[in-house]
Amino acid sequence: MLVDRRRSAFPKEFLARVGMAWAIVCALLLAVNWSAISQQRFPDPDDIMRLVQVRDLIAGQGWFDLTQYRVDAANGGVAMHWSRLVDIPLVLVIAVLTPFVGADAAETAALIIVPLITLGIVMLLAARIAWRLLGDEEATLTSLVVALSIPVLFQLGPLRIDHHGWQIVCALVAVNGLMARSSKLGGWVIGAALAFWLSISVEGLPLAALFFGVLGLRWLRNRNERQWTIGAIQSLALVSVVLFGLTRGIGELATFCDAISPVHLAVFVWGAVVLTIVARFEPAPRGVILTGFALTGGGAVGLMLFAAPQCVAGGGFAELDPLVARYWHANVLEGMPIWRQSLTTALQYAVTPLIALIAAIRLAGRSHDWLRQFWADYAIILGGSLLVAVFVSRAGAVACVLAAPPLAWQLRGWLRAIRTMERPAPRLAAMAGVCCALLPAFPAMLLASAMPARASLGGAPDAPIKAADCRVQDSGAALADLPKGEIYAPFDIAPELLLVSGHAVVATGHHRGHEAMKVLLETALAPEAEAHAMLAARGTNYVAICPSLGEARMYAKIAPQGFVAALVKGEVPDWLEPVEVEGLSGLQMWRIKPE
Repeated sequence: MLVDRRRSAFPKEFLARVGMAWAIVCALLLAVNWSAISQQRFPDPDDIMRLVQVRDLIAGQGWFDLTQYRVDAANGGVAMHWSRLVDIPLVLVIAVLTPFVGADAAETAALIIVPLITLGIVMLLAARIAWRLLGDEEATLTSLVVALSIPVLFQLGPLRIDHHGWQIVCALVAVNGLMARSSKLGGWVIGAALAFWLSISVEGLPLAALFFGVLGLRWLRNRNERQWTIGAIQSLALVSVVLFGLTRGIGELATFCDAISPVHLAVFVWGAVVLTIVARFEPAPRGVILTGFALTGGGAVGLMLFAAPQCVAGGGFAELDPLVARYWHANVLEGMPIWRQSLTTALQYAVTPLIALIAAIRLAGRSHDWLRQFWADYAIILGGSLLVAVFVSRAGAVACVLAAPPLAWQLRGWLRAIRTMERPAPRLAAMAGVCCALLPAFPAMLLASAMPARASLGGAPDAPIKAADCRVQDSGAALADLPKGEIYAPFDIAPELLLVSGHAVVATGHHRGHEAMKVLLETALAPEAEAHAMLAARGTNYVAICPSLGEARMYAKIAPQGFVAALVKGEVPDWLEPVEVEGLSGLQMWRIKPE
């Protein structure tokens, strides 16, 4: 029978179990990724931009100034929507280590240490749910499930310094808050975790609303548990205001849809005031409580419609030009629905959370009293996170982490059943089924490897596109010798050009710079004469591409007679002169001749 085992928070035995699992996983990740680490092949351009932002901060850029002045420099730079909270651990590690190992080595260490520490926190918080409510073996298996989840490891591996790992931490802190013995303390933990999550990224809004839906159900089920909701909304409002002041300051009061703005703070404060007043009327008829909930939600929607209707209509991407939306946003696959992903990616995001959802429902059915309520609430949150991941794939890492504890419980049951099997064939089949549950994409990967390669437009097999085919960092010395100027370069390599040189770029793949992004796309697709006129009008000095990478090839496919298509085919216009780039970086660069 399942029992409530809510023991002390972090006993030595539990820490030792998780610590050993974390050390093994770290060793494996370092071994597997050592080549990428040594060459600083970042998983995503956003990780490079995060490092650029950190370097700018260390170099003296203002704490509240999040502008990237070397992106679209001709128009004053591009303001980033990222939170300084994620910069803090990176800056701290670099600052502490620099006196001992030098700035370069300290920076490299931060690129390894911070993601792995984040991974350790995730493993600890996920395993804590299983340890307190299921058992010691389930806690160990939870760590294993986290370590085997490809979407999770992608967000928490070395060099992955963007904000997604910290979003996972915030989600787990909120779920751990649901286990608190004190409803007041638990509510405040949940609200604070959600406030940090939303300060890091407003992508957490759907799951924040889901948490409050669960807390509202607790209130309706038992009026004595209203403090969960009251504590959480008060904490969310208070902590959000404090974090806004600490990270944005009072000089940035404009309304943005892609980051917490004053209108969002007004919504949180409104909710805190209304629900606190409603709680004063307890005990009250259920209709009064439901009316309070409706007033809270309706007032929040009304505030958004009045102060920021564009956020309700289209969110942070509402103002994108149709050209940018079509050729950039639609190709950022991590932000697309799960049906836009490859089969292997879709399986990784969907299968383990779905199995875990069934397991959580079974746990609720087998439990009693408080545990039944907890696992029912957990199933709602897990199901909601899976639904969010269906529409925004990058949210799948949160769903996969939340899947770990119930999946570990299910896994233990399967392993027990397998031990009782006497015949080898059924036992092998059952073990294969367990492996497919933990690594759902593996059969699809085997099938894909056995299929013939797809033909390219020219009839020949497509050459594999790898990050190693374009090593911009190998060209750092050549770039440093050039007079500083603006480089026209595709979105995917522009951040690395910023990282390894003092040059500026036309645009990067960050939507607040959508006007410059439109210029980049129009130039790529235009005939070379029109492209020359556009670049000359901006005062752009250089052109750089990696012809082997997907973005340049995409432009060539869209506009076969366009500027980038000509460069990919080696047809260089006479207004460009080559810049010698040493080594085999794959980068091709030209200087725009002065008129």
